[in-house]
Amino acid sequence: QLQACGGGLVQTGGFLRLSCATSGRTLSNFHMGWFRQAPGKEREFVAAISRRSYGDSTRYADSVKGRFSISRDNAKKTVYLQMDSLKPEDTAVYYCAVTQILWAYAEEAQRYTTWGQGTLVTVSS
Repeated sequence: QLQACGGGLVQTGGFLRLSCATSGRTLSNFHMGWFRQAPGKEREFVAAISRRSYGDSTRYADSVKGRFSISRDNAKKTVYLQMDSLKPEDTAVYYCAVTQILWAYAEEAQRYTTWGQGTLVTVSS
């Protein structure tokens, strides 16, 4: 089970940190991803972090590179998404998800097996 939180209303240029807490999982054994879905749009990949055996690699969508950072605290069983320099186009519901598929497919939402409930991020202009 995944529990995402940390969303809210922020002005352009502001920052937020999303958290995704897991239960019953050894977090380091899974690839973890963040996706987002804006109104009227399809769910899109934001960031992912690989399981420890893959070297804790990270991957980002081009639209968030240099502004967002994904990290993991295995002891707290929590994955974070630090979002800086937020833009109005970042407004969306953000979801965390977990998978054990090949890291090569980490950007594909359909490869993820378990999803959190989503947390809303609104960036005002």
